[in-house]
Amino acid sequence: MSNHDPKSGVASPRERHGGRILADQLAILGAEKLFCVPGESFLELLDGLYDHRDQIEVITCRHESGASNMADAYAKLTGRPGICAVTRGPGATNACNGVHTAFQDSSPMIVLIGQVARTMMDREAFQEMDYRRMFGEMAKWVAQIEDASRIPEYLSRAWHVATSGRPGPVVLALPEDVLSDHASVRDARPAQPVRSAPNAAEMAQFGELLEQAHRPLLVLGGPGWSADAAALAARVSSQLDLPVVTSFRCQDYIDNSHPNYGGVVGIAPNPALRKKIREDVDLLITIGSRFGEMTTQGYSLIDAPVPQMAFVHVHPGPDELGHVYAPDLPIVSDPETFLQAMLQLPAGKGRWSDWTAGFRADYEDFLVPTDVPGELNMAEIIRHASTALPVDTIYTNGAGNYTVWLHRFHNHLKYRTQLAPTSGSMGYAVPAAIAAKLVHRDRTVVCLAGDGCFLMTAQEMATAARYGLRIIYLVVNNGMYGTIRMHQERTHPGRVMSTDLTNPDFVTYAKAFGVPGEVITRTDQFGEALGRARQSETGYLIELKVDPEALTPTQSLSAARKQGEATPKG
Repeated sequence: MSNHDPKSGVASPRERHGGRILADQLAILGAEKLFCVPGESFLELLDGLYDHRDQIEVITCRHESGASNMADAYAKLTGRPGICAVTRGPGATNACNGVHTAFQDSSPMIVLIGQVARTMMDREAFQEMDYRRMFGEMAKWVAQIEDASRIPEYLSRAWHVATSGRPGPVVLALPEDVLSDHASVRDARPAQPVRSAPNAAEMAQFGELLEQAHRPLLVLGGPGWSADAAALAARVSSQLDLPVVTSFRCQDYIDNSHPNYGGVVGIAPNPALRKKIREDVDLLITIGSRFGEMTTQGYSLIDAPVPQMAFVHVHPGPDELGHVYAPDLPIVSDPETFLQAMLQLPAGKGRWSDWTAGFRADYEDFLVPTDVPGELNMAEIIRHASTALPVDTIYTNGAGNYTVWLHRFHNHLKYRTQLAPTSGSMGYAVPAAIAAKLVHRDRTVVCLAGDGCFLMTAQEMATAARYGLRIIYLVVNNGMYGTIRMHQERTHPGRVMSTDLTNPDFVTYAKAFGVPGEVITRTDQFGEALGRARQSETGYLIELKVDPEALTPTQSLSAARKQGEATPKG
Protein backbone atom coordinates (compact mmCIF):
# COMPACT_ATOMS: atom_id res chain seq x y z
CA MET A 1 0.00 0.00 0.00
CA SER A 2 1.46 3.36 -1.04
CA ASN A 3 1.91 6.11 1.51
CA HIS A 4 2.25 8.79 -1.18
CA ASP A 5 -0.30 11.60 -1.25
CA PRO A 6 -1.10 12.29 -4.96
CA LYS A 7 -2.47 15.77 -4.16
CA SER A 8 0.51 17.22 -2.32
CA GLY A 9 3.26 15.10 -3.83
CA VAL A 10 4.52 14.50 -0.27
CA ALA A 11 4.64 11.11 1.39
CA SER A 12 1.88 10.73 3.96
CA PRO A 13 2.69 9.69 7.55
CA ARG A 14 3.02 6.02 8.40
CA GLU A 15 2.90 4.45 11.84
CA ARG A 16 5.94 2.32 12.71
CA HIS A 17 8.13 1.58 15.71
CA GLY A 18 11.18 3.78 16.12
CA GLY A 19 13.66 1.16 14.97
CA ARG A 20 11.79 0.69 11.69
CA ILE A 21 11.51 4.47 11.23
CA LEU A 22 15.26 4.75 11.70
CA ALA A 23 16.03 1.91 9.28
CA ASP A 24 13.67 3.43 6.69
CA GLN A 25 15.50 6.77 6.88
CA LEU A 26 18.88 5.10 6.39
CA ALA A 27 17.54 3.42 3.24
CA ILE A 28 16.06 6.68 1.90
CA LEU A 29 19.25 8.63 2.59
CA GLY A 30 21.30 6.09 0.65
CA ALA A 31 23.02 3.89 3.23
CA GLU A 32 24.44 0.76 1.61
CA LYS A 33 26.33 -0.82 4.50
CA LEU A 34 26.07 -0.69 8.27
CA PHE A 35 28.93 -1.92 10.45
CA CYS A 36 27.96 -3.11 13.91
CA VAL A 37 28.44 -5.26 16.94
CA PRO A 38 24.84 -6.12 17.91
CA GLY A 39 23.49 -5.12 21.31
CA GLU A 40 20.25 -5.47 23.18
CA SER A 41 19.95 -1.69 23.40
CA PHE A 42 19.13 -1.39 19.68
CA LEU A 43 17.25 -4.58 18.92
CA GLU A 44 14.42 -2.57 17.33
CA LEU A 45 16.86 -1.03 14.84
CA LEU A 46 18.07 -4.49 13.87
CA ASP A 47 14.44 -5.51 13.44
CA GLY A 48 13.87 -2.51 11.18
CA LEU A 49 16.98 -3.33 9.15
CA TYR A 50 15.67 -6.83 8.52
CA ASP A 51 13.13 -5.35 6.13
CA HIS A 52 15.95 -3.59 4.23
CA ARG A 53 18.35 -6.54 4.13
CA ASP A 54 18.35 -6.53 0.31
CA GLN A 55 19.38 -2.86 0.23
CA ILE A 56 21.50 -2.31 3.35
CA GLU A 57 24.16 -4.91 4.07
CA VAL A 58 24.69 -5.26 7.81
CA ILE A 59 28.29 -6.25 8.56
CA THR A 60 28.65 -7.98 11.92
CA CYS A 61 32.06 -7.24 13.44
CA ARG A 62 33.95 -8.71 16.40
CA HIS A 63 34.82 -5.47 18.20
CA GLU A 64 33.37 -1.97 18.08
CA SER A 65 36.73 -0.40 17.21
CA GLY A 66 36.75 -2.66 14.16
CA ALA A 67 33.23 -1.59 13.23
CA SER A 68 33.95 2.13 13.61
CA ASN A 69 37.21 1.91 11.65
CA MET A 70 35.45 -0.01 8.89
CA ALA A 71 32.88 2.78 8.76
CA ASP A 72 35.68 5.35 8.47
CA ALA A 73 37.40 3.41 5.67
CA TYR A 74 34.07 3.01 3.85
CA ALA A 75 33.58 6.79 4.05
CA LYS A 76 37.06 7.42 2.65
CA LEU A 77 36.42 5.04 -0.24
CA THR A 78 32.97 6.24 -1.22
CA GLY A 79 32.61 9.83 0.03
CA ARG A 80 29.33 8.78 1.69
CA PRO A 81 28.78 8.51 5.43
CA GLY A 82 30.06 5.34 7.01
CA ILE A 83 27.29 4.00 9.26
CA CYS A 84 28.21 2.32 12.53
CA ALA A 85 25.84 0.94 15.19
CA VAL A 86 27.06 -0.04 18.66
CA THR A 87 25.51 -0.73 22.02
CA ARG A 88 25.64 1.53 25.05
CA GLY A 89 28.49 1.92 27.55
CA PRO A 90 31.37 -0.45 26.65
CA GLY A 91 30.23 -0.60 23.03
CA ALA A 92 30.34 3.16 22.73
CA THR A 93 33.72 3.51 24.44
CA ASN A 94 35.19 0.82 22.17
CA ALA A 95 33.93 2.72 19.11
CA CYS A 96 35.71 5.92 20.17
CA ASN A 97 38.84 4.91 18.24
CA GLY A 98 37.17 5.07 14.86
CA VAL A 99 35.20 8.20 15.75
CA HIS A 100 38.40 10.05 16.64
CA THR A 101 40.02 8.87 13.41
CA ALA A 102 37.02 10.06 11.40
CA PHE A 103 37.16 13.45 13.12
CA GLN A 104 40.87 14.05 12.46
CA ASP A 105 40.62 12.57 8.96
CA SER A 106 37.45 14.55 8.08
CA SER A 107 35.55 11.37 7.16
CA PRO A 108 31.74 11.53 7.08
CA MET A 109 30.33 9.07 9.60
CA ILE A 110 27.11 8.47 11.52
CA VAL A 111 27.43 6.51 14.77
CA LEU A 112 24.21 5.11 16.24
CA ILE A 113 24.51 4.22 19.92
CA GLY A 114 21.96 2.35 21.98
CA GLN A 115 21.00 4.15 25.17
CA VAL A 116 19.12 3.31 28.36
CA ALA A 117 15.40 4.01 28.39
CA ARG A 118 14.33 7.56 29.14
CA THR A 119 12.78 6.46 32.44
CA MET A 120 16.18 5.13 33.58
CA MET A 121 18.26 8.20 32.85
CA ASP A 122 20.33 10.07 35.45
CA ARG A 123 20.34 7.07 37.79
CA GLU A 124 23.59 5.52 36.56
CA ALA A 125 21.52 2.77 35.04
CA PHE A 126 23.19 -0.27 33.49
CA GLN A 127 25.87 1.00 31.07
CA GLU A 128 24.42 4.53 31.12
CA MET A 129 26.63 7.34 29.78
CA ASP A 130 26.15 10.92 28.69
CA TYR A 131 27.25 10.74 25.06
CA ARG A 132 27.08 14.48 24.53
CA ARG A 133 29.89 14.90 27.04
CA MET A 134 31.75 11.79 25.95
CA PHE A 135 31.91 12.55 22.22
CA GLY A 136 31.66 16.33 22.40
CA GLU A 137 35.25 17.00 21.30
CA MET A 138 35.52 14.27 18.68
CA ALA A 139 32.32 14.70 16.69
CA LYS A 140 30.74 17.45 14.63
CA TRP A 141 27.41 16.97 16.36
CA VAL A 142 26.21 14.78 19.22
CA ALA A 143 22.52 14.41 20.02
CA GLN A 144 20.04 12.13 21.72
CA ILE A 145 16.69 11.40 20.09
CA GLU A 146 13.99 11.79 22.74
CA ASP A 147 10.93 11.39 20.52
CA ALA A 148 10.31 8.68 17.92
CA SER A 149 8.38 11.14 15.75
CA ARG A 150 11.56 13.20 15.28
CA ILE A 151 13.76 10.36 14.04
CA PRO A 152 13.49 11.41 10.34
CA GLU A 153 14.46 14.97 11.29
CA TYR A 154 17.50 13.85 13.30
CA LEU A 155 18.72 11.38 10.67
CA SER A 156 18.38 13.92 7.88
CA ARG A 157 20.31 16.50 9.88
CA ALA A 158 22.97 13.95 10.84
CA TRP A 159 23.54 13.03 7.18
CA HIS A 160 23.82 16.67 6.12
CA VAL A 161 26.11 17.64 9.00
CA ALA A 162 28.39 14.64 8.41
CA THR A 163 28.86 15.50 4.73
CA SER A 164 28.84 19.32 4.70
CA GLY A 165 31.74 21.76 5.00
CA ARG A 166 34.58 19.87 6.60
CA PRO A 167 33.02 16.38 6.84
CA GLY A 168 33.19 14.40 10.04
CA PRO A 169 31.43 12.06 12.46
CA VAL A 170 27.98 12.60 13.97
CA VAL A 171 26.84 10.64 17.02
CA LEU A 172 23.18 9.88 17.77
CA ALA A 173 22.14 8.23 21.04
CA LEU A 174 19.01 6.07 20.82
CA PRO A 175 17.10 5.39 24.04
CA GLU A 176 15.62 1.88 24.00
CA ASP A 177 12.08 3.07 24.57
CA VAL A 178 12.31 5.61 21.74
CA LEU A 179 13.19 2.77 19.37
CA SER A 180 10.27 0.69 20.62
CA ASP A 181 7.75 3.58 20.65
CA HIS A 182 5.34 3.82 17.73
CA ALA A 183 4.84 7.06 15.82
CA SER A 184 3.07 8.18 12.68
CA VAL A 185 5.63 10.24 10.73
CA ARG A 186 6.63 11.27 7.23
CA ASP A 187 9.94 10.04 5.92
CA ALA A 188 12.89 12.31 5.26
CA ARG A 189 13.93 13.24 1.74
CA PRO A 190 17.16 11.99 0.14
CA ALA A 191 20.06 14.26 1.06
CA GLN A 192 21.08 16.90 -1.45
CA PRO A 193 24.84 17.53 -1.46
CA VAL A 194 25.85 21.18 -1.26
CA ARG A 195 29.00 22.43 -2.96
CA SER A 196 30.94 25.58 -2.21
CA ALA A 197 32.75 27.44 -4.98
CA PRO A 198 35.15 30.38 -5.41
CA ASN A 199 33.76 33.66 -6.69
CA ALA A 200 35.10 35.70 -9.60
CA ALA A 201 36.94 38.21 -7.37
CA GLU A 202 38.74 35.42 -5.52
CA MET A 203 39.85 33.77 -8.75
CA ALA A 204 41.05 37.12 -10.10
CA GLN A 205 43.14 37.67 -6.97
CA PHE A 206 44.43 34.12 -7.19
CA GLY A 207 45.42 34.69 -10.81
CA GLU A 208 47.40 37.78 -9.78
CA LEU A 209 49.25 35.87 -7.06
CA LEU A 210 50.07 33.12 -9.53
CA GLU A 211 51.30 35.63 -12.09
CA GLN A 212 53.68 37.16 -9.53
CA ALA A 213 55.04 33.82 -8.32
CA HIS A 214 58.50 32.55 -9.23
CA ARG A 215 58.47 29.29 -7.25
CA PRO A 216 54.87 28.13 -6.66
CA LEU A 217 53.80 24.79 -5.21
CA LEU A 218 50.41 23.04 -5.24
CA VAL A 219 49.56 20.84 -2.22
CA LEU A 220 46.62 18.39 -2.33
CA GLY A 221 44.92 16.81 0.67
CA GLY A 222 41.99 16.78 3.03
CA PRO A 223 38.32 15.92 2.45
CA GLY A 224 35.92 16.16 -0.46
CA TRP A 225 38.02 14.39 -3.09
CA SER A 226 36.95 11.96 -5.80
CA ALA A 227 38.41 10.23 -8.82
CA ASP A 228 37.19 13.17 -10.92
CA ALA A 229 38.94 15.65 -8.60
CA ALA A 230 42.16 13.64 -8.78
CA ALA A 231 42.01 13.68 -12.59
CA LEU A 232 41.37 17.43 -12.53
CA ALA A 233 44.39 17.96 -10.26
CA ALA A 234 46.59 16.21 -12.82
CA ARG A 235 45.18 18.39 -15.63
CA VAL A 236 45.67 21.57 -13.62
CA SER A 237 49.26 20.69 -12.79
CA SER A 238 50.02 20.04 -16.47
CA GLN A 239 48.19 23.08 -17.84
CA LEU A 240 49.66 25.55 -15.35
CA ASP A 241 53.07 23.86 -15.21
CA LEU A 242 52.83 23.56 -11.43
CA PRO A 243 54.75 21.15 -9.22
CA VAL A 244 52.33 19.21 -7.03
CA VAL A 245 52.75 17.28 -3.78
CA THR A 246 50.30 15.64 -1.40
CA SER A 247 49.74 15.97 2.32
CA PHE A 248 50.19 13.18 4.87
CA ARG A 249 48.47 9.95 3.77
CA CYS A 250 46.78 11.55 0.77
CA GLN A 251 49.30 10.24 -1.77
CA ASP A 252 46.63 8.79 -4.07
CA TYR A 253 45.06 12.20 -4.80
CA ILE A 254 47.09 12.36 -8.02
CA ASP A 255 48.71 9.74 -10.23
CA ASN A 256 52.22 9.43 -8.76
CA SER A 257 53.66 8.84 -12.24
CA HIS A 258 52.64 12.37 -13.28
CA PRO A 259 55.78 14.23 -14.41
CA ASN A 260 55.00 17.14 -12.06
CA TYR A 261 54.44 15.02 -8.94
CA GLY A 262 57.07 15.63 -6.26
CA GLY A 263 56.10 13.39 -3.35
CA VAL A 264 54.36 13.59 0.00
CA VAL A 265 54.78 15.97 2.89
CA GLY A 266 54.34 13.91 6.03
CA ILE A 267 56.33 11.79 8.45
CA ALA A 268 59.94 11.37 7.30
CA PRO A 269 59.52 13.37 4.05
CA ASN A 270 62.17 13.79 1.40
CA PRO A 271 64.74 16.23 2.88
CA ALA A 272 65.04 17.93 -0.51
CA LEU A 273 61.28 18.54 -0.58
CA ARG A 274 61.29 19.80 2.97
CA LYS A 275 64.11 22.22 2.13
CA LYS A 276 62.30 23.58 -0.93
CA ILE A 277 59.14 24.28 1.06
CA ARG A 278 60.97 25.80 4.00
CA GLU A 279 63.38 27.99 2.03
CA ASP A 280 62.35 28.39 -1.62
CA VAL A 281 58.59 28.28 -2.25
CA ASP A 282 57.16 31.78 -2.68
CA LEU A 283 53.52 30.80 -3.32
CA LEU A 284 51.91 27.89 -1.51
CA ILE A 285 48.53 26.78 -2.90
CA THR A 286 46.85 24.30 -0.58
CA ILE A 287 43.66 22.57 -1.68
CA GLY A 288 41.79 20.68 1.04
CA SER A 289 44.49 20.05 3.63
CA ARG A 290 44.12 21.52 7.12
CA PHE A 291 47.92 21.66 7.32
CA GLY A 292 48.02 19.78 10.60
CA GLU A 293 50.97 18.71 12.71
CA MET A 294 52.16 15.79 10.55
CA THR A 295 52.06 17.63 7.23
CA THR A 296 53.81 20.71 8.66
CA GLN A 297 56.44 18.78 10.62
CA GLY A 298 55.12 19.96 13.96
CA TYR A 299 54.16 23.38 12.55
CA SER A 300 57.85 24.07 11.86
CA LEU A 301 57.87 23.69 8.07
CA ILE A 302 55.62 26.72 7.64
CA ASP A 303 55.71 29.68 10.00
CA ALA A 304 52.59 30.16 12.11
CA PRO A 305 50.44 32.12 12.11
CA VAL A 306 51.90 34.04 9.13
CA PRO A 307 53.60 31.75 6.58
CA GLN A 308 56.98 32.75 5.16
CA MET A 309 55.54 32.62 1.63
CA ALA A 310 52.35 33.87 -0.02
CA PHE A 311 49.66 31.43 1.01
CA VAL A 312 46.40 30.50 -0.72
CA HIS A 313 44.27 28.17 1.39
CA VAL A 314 41.28 26.43 -0.19
CA HIS A 315 39.04 24.33 2.06
CA PRO A 316 35.35 23.34 2.05
CA GLY A 317 35.04 24.19 5.76
CA PRO A 318 35.23 27.95 6.46
CA ASP A 319 36.25 27.32 10.08
CA GLU A 320 39.53 25.80 8.89
CA LEU A 321 40.63 28.99 7.11
CA GLY A 322 42.77 30.98 9.51
CA HIS A 323 42.47 28.29 12.17
CA VAL A 324 46.28 27.99 12.42
CA TYR A 325 47.70 29.74 9.37
CA ALA A 326 46.57 33.17 8.21
CA PRO A 327 46.29 32.95 4.40
CA ASP A 328 46.84 35.79 1.96
CA LEU A 329 43.81 34.45 0.15
CA PRO A 330 41.28 32.17 1.91
CA ILE A 331 38.76 30.46 -0.36
CA VAL A 332 35.80 28.35 0.74
CA SER A 333 35.41 25.71 -1.94
CA ASP A 334 35.31 21.98 -2.43
CA PRO A 335 38.38 20.68 -4.29
CA GLU A 336 36.69 19.69 -7.54
CA THR A 337 34.96 23.05 -8.05
CA PHE A 338 38.12 25.00 -7.33
CA LEU A 339 40.19 22.85 -9.68
CA GLN A 340 37.63 23.41 -12.44
CA ALA A 341 38.01 27.15 -11.87
CA MET A 342 41.81 26.83 -12.05
CA LEU A 343 41.50 25.35 -15.54
CA GLN A 344 40.09 28.69 -16.71
CA LEU A 345 43.38 30.44 -15.87
CA PRO A 346 45.97 31.10 -18.60
CA ALA A 347 48.30 28.18 -19.30
CA GLY A 348 51.69 28.18 -17.62
CA LYS A 349 53.60 28.01 -20.91
CA GLY A 350 56.72 26.55 -19.30
CA ARG A 351 57.20 29.40 -16.84
CA TRP A 352 58.27 27.06 -14.04
CA SER A 353 59.51 24.05 -16.03
CA ASP A 354 62.95 23.85 -14.40
CA TRP A 355 61.49 24.46 -10.94
CA THR A 356 58.86 21.77 -11.46
CA ALA A 357 61.33 19.29 -12.95
CA GLY A 358 63.47 19.64 -9.84
CA PHE A 359 60.64 18.31 -7.67
CA ARG A 360 60.24 15.27 -9.90
CA ALA A 361 63.96 14.52 -9.95
CA ASP A 362 64.13 14.68 -6.16
CA TYR A 363 61.13 12.37 -5.88
CA GLU A 364 62.58 9.76 -8.21
CA ASP A 365 65.89 9.81 -6.33
CA PHE A 366 63.96 9.23 -3.10
CA LEU A 367 62.32 6.09 -4.57
CA VAL A 368 65.65 4.24 -4.80
CA PRO A 369 65.75 1.56 -2.06
CA THR A 370 68.22 2.13 0.76
CA ASP A 371 70.48 -0.43 2.43
CA VAL A 372 69.34 -1.59 5.87
CA PRO A 373 70.58 -4.16 8.40
CA GLY A 374 69.40 -7.74 8.00
CA GLU A 375 68.48 -10.03 5.14
CA LEU A 376 64.98 -8.63 4.53
CA ASN A 377 64.77 -5.13 3.08
CA MET A 378 61.27 -3.64 3.30
CA ALA A 379 62.08 -1.14 0.55
CA GLU A 380 62.65 -3.99 -1.91
CA ILE A 381 59.50 -5.74 -0.66
CA ILE A 382 57.36 -2.67 -1.33
CA ARG A 383 58.93 -1.97 -4.72
CA HIS A 384 58.28 -5.58 -5.78
CA ALA A 385 54.65 -5.41 -4.66
CA SER A 386 54.21 -2.12 -6.52
CA THR A 387 55.29 -3.65 -9.81
CA ALA A 388 53.77 -7.13 -9.37
CA LEU A 389 50.27 -6.24 -8.19
CA PRO A 390 47.54 -4.48 -10.25
CA VAL A 391 47.72 -0.68 -10.33
CA ASP A 392 44.33 -0.42 -8.60
CA THR A 393 45.46 -2.49 -5.60
CA ILE A 394 44.28 -0.91 -2.34
CA TYR A 395 46.86 -0.71 0.42
CA THR A 396 45.81 -0.23 4.04
CA ASN A 397 48.00 0.48 7.03
CA GLY A 398 47.79 1.65 10.61
CA ALA A 399 50.59 3.43 12.46
CA GLY A 400 54.23 2.64 13.13
CA ASN A 401 57.67 2.91 11.59
CA TYR A 402 56.80 0.12 9.14
CA THR A 403 54.47 2.52 7.33
CA VAL A 404 57.38 4.73 6.26
CA TRP A 405 58.50 2.09 3.75
CA LEU A 406 55.08 1.94 2.11
CA HIS A 407 54.68 5.71 1.99
CA ARG A 408 58.16 6.24 0.56
CA PHE A 409 58.63 3.40 -1.91
CA HIS A 410 55.16 2.76 -3.36
CA ASN A 411 53.72 4.64 -6.32
CA HIS A 412 49.96 5.21 -6.11
CA LEU A 413 48.69 5.32 -9.69
CA LYS A 414 44.93 5.32 -9.05
CA TYR A 415 42.67 7.32 -6.76
CA ARG A 416 41.72 5.63 -3.49
CA THR A 417 44.44 3.03 -3.42
CA GLN A 418 45.62 4.32 -0.02
CA LEU A 419 43.63 3.88 3.19
CA ALA A 420 45.49 5.11 6.25
CA PRO A 421 44.64 7.18 9.32
CA THR A 422 46.07 10.69 9.43
CA SER A 423 45.25 10.44 13.15
CA GLY A 424 48.07 7.91 13.49
CA SER A 425 45.82 5.26 15.00
CA MET A 426 47.20 1.75 15.42
CA GLY A 427 44.98 -1.18 14.49
CA TYR A 428 43.48 0.50 11.43
CA ALA A 429 44.86 -1.75 8.71
CA VAL A 430 42.79 -4.91 9.21
CA PRO A 431 39.31 -3.30 9.48
CA ALA A 432 40.15 -0.88 6.66
CA ALA A 433 41.14 -3.79 4.43
CA ILE A 434 37.82 -5.51 5.19
CA ALA A 435 35.86 -2.37 4.29
CA ALA A 436 37.90 -1.99 1.09
CA LYS A 437 37.21 -5.56 -0.01
CA LEU A 438 33.51 -5.23 0.81
CA VAL A 439 33.29 -2.16 -1.42
CA HIS A 440 35.60 -3.46 -4.18
CA ARG A 441 35.41 -7.25 -4.21
CA ASP A 442 37.05 -7.36 -7.63
CA ARG A 443 40.20 -5.51 -6.54
CA THR A 444 43.32 -6.72 -4.76
CA VAL A 445 43.55 -5.48 -1.17
CA VAL A 446 46.80 -5.56 0.80
CA CYS A 447 46.76 -5.05 4.56
CA LEU A 448 50.19 -3.93 5.77
CA ALA A 449 50.55 -4.02 9.55
CA GLY A 450 53.30 -4.12 12.12
CA ASP A 451 53.30 -6.92 14.68
CA GLY A 452 51.98 -4.55 17.36
CA CYS A 453 49.48 -2.87 15.04
CA PHE A 454 48.14 -6.14 13.64
CA LEU A 455 47.17 -7.76 16.93
CA MET A 456 45.09 -4.78 18.00
CA THR A 457 42.33 -5.72 15.52
CA ALA A 458 43.40 -9.09 14.09
CA GLN A 459 40.24 -10.70 15.47
CA GLU A 460 38.41 -9.03 12.57
CA MET A 461 39.91 -11.73 10.35
CA ALA A 462 36.84 -13.63 11.56
CA THR A 463 34.71 -10.92 9.90
CA ALA A 464 36.70 -11.29 6.68
CA ALA A 465 36.16 -15.05 6.79
CA ARG A 466 32.43 -14.67 7.41
CA TYR A 467 31.98 -12.52 4.30
CA GLY A 468 34.40 -14.47 2.11
CA LEU A 469 36.93 -11.68 1.67
CA ARG A 470 40.28 -12.50 0.03
CA ILE A 471 42.81 -10.15 1.62
CA ILE A 472 46.60 -10.32 1.51
CA TYR A 473 48.02 -9.62 4.98
CA LEU A 474 51.65 -8.52 5.26
CA VAL A 475 52.72 -8.56 8.92
CA VAL A 476 56.03 -6.80 9.58
CA ASN A 477 57.49 -8.49 12.66
CA ASN A 478 60.42 -6.87 14.44
CA GLY A 479 59.33 -7.92 17.93
CA MET A 480 58.75 -4.43 19.30
CA TYR A 481 56.75 -1.25 19.21
CA GLY A 482 59.27 0.22 16.79
CA THR A 483 58.22 3.86 16.76
CA ILE A 484 58.16 4.13 20.54
CA ARG A 485 61.48 2.30 20.80
CA MET A 486 62.96 4.78 18.32
CA HIS A 487 61.82 7.76 20.40
CA GLN A 488 62.93 5.99 23.58
CA GLU A 489 66.44 5.48 22.26
CA ARG A 490 66.70 9.03 20.98
CA THR A 491 65.42 10.52 24.23
CA HIS A 492 66.54 8.02 26.89
CA PRO A 493 69.26 5.92 25.19
CA GLY A 494 69.87 2.49 26.68
CA ARG A 495 66.99 2.80 29.16
CA VAL A 496 64.66 0.45 27.32
CA MET A 497 61.39 -0.68 28.83
CA SER A 498 57.84 -1.54 27.81
CA THR A 499 58.50 -1.72 24.04
CA ASP A 500 59.45 -5.40 23.53
CA LEU A 501 56.70 -7.73 22.30
CA THR A 502 55.98 -11.43 22.70
CA ASN A 503 54.21 -12.49 19.53
CA PRO A 504 52.20 -15.56 18.56
CA ASP A 505 52.90 -17.72 15.55
CA PHE A 506 51.14 -15.42 13.08
CA VAL A 507 50.85 -18.08 10.39
CA THR A 508 49.13 -20.51 12.77
CA TYR A 509 46.90 -17.69 13.99
CA ALA A 510 45.81 -16.94 10.42
CA LYS A 511 45.14 -20.62 9.72
CA ALA A 512 42.63 -20.62 12.58
CA PHE A 513 40.53 -18.29 10.41
CA GLY A 514 41.02 -20.41 7.29
CA VAL A 515 43.76 -18.16 5.91
CA PRO A 516 46.97 -19.92 4.81
CA GLY A 517 50.33 -18.21 5.10
CA GLU A 518 54.06 -18.43 5.53
CA VAL A 519 57.06 -16.76 7.14
CA ILE A 520 59.84 -15.22 5.09
CA THR A 521 63.17 -14.02 6.40
CA ARG A 522 64.92 -12.88 3.19
CA THR A 523 64.03 -10.37 0.50
CA ASP A 524 64.45 -12.92 -2.30
CA GLN A 525 61.70 -15.12 -0.82
CA PHE A 526 58.99 -12.51 -1.21
CA GLY A 527 58.25 -12.80 -4.94
CA GLU A 528 57.21 -16.45 -4.78
CA ALA A 529 55.34 -15.92 -1.51
CA LEU A 530 53.35 -13.08 -3.07
CA GLY A 531 52.56 -15.33 -6.02
CA ARG A 532 51.09 -17.92 -3.66
CA ALA A 533 49.15 -15.18 -1.88
CA ARG A 534 47.56 -14.08 -5.15
CA GLN A 535 46.42 -17.63 -5.90
CA SER A 536 44.76 -18.26 -2.55
CA GLU A 537 40.96 -18.28 -2.55
CA THR A 538 40.66 -17.38 1.14
CA GLY A 539 43.31 -14.70 1.56
CA TYR A 540 46.92 -15.15 2.63
CA LEU A 541 49.25 -13.99 5.39
CA ILE A 542 52.95 -13.35 4.87
CA GLU A 543 54.92 -12.72 8.03
CA LEU A 544 57.97 -10.60 7.24
CA LYS A 545 60.72 -11.17 9.80
CA VAL A 546 62.61 -7.90 9.99
CA ASP A 547 65.87 -7.24 11.85
CA PRO A 548 65.07 -4.94 14.80
CA GLU A 549 68.09 -2.87 13.77
CA ALA A 550 66.27 -1.88 10.55
CA LEU A 551 64.41 0.92 12.30
CA THR A 552 63.73 3.18 9.28
CA PRO A 553 65.00 3.35 5.69
CA THR A 554 67.77 5.70 6.84
CA GLN A 555 68.50 4.96 10.50
CA SER A 556 69.35 1.82 12.46
CA LEU A 557 68.37 1.20 16.04
CA SER A 558 71.99 1.56 17.11
CA ALA A 559 72.25 4.86 15.26
CA ALA A 560 69.14 6.14 17.05
CA ARG A 561 70.76 5.22 20.38
CA LYS A 562 73.98 7.01 19.43
CA GLN A 563 71.93 10.04 18.41
CA GLY A 564 70.35 10.04 21.86
CA GLU A 565 73.72 9.67 23.58
CA ALA A 566 75.12 12.61 21.62
CA THR A 567 72.20 14.88 22.47
CA PRO A 568 72.90 17.10 25.50
CA LYS A 569 70.46 16.50 28.34
CA GLY A 570 68.98 19.49 30.12
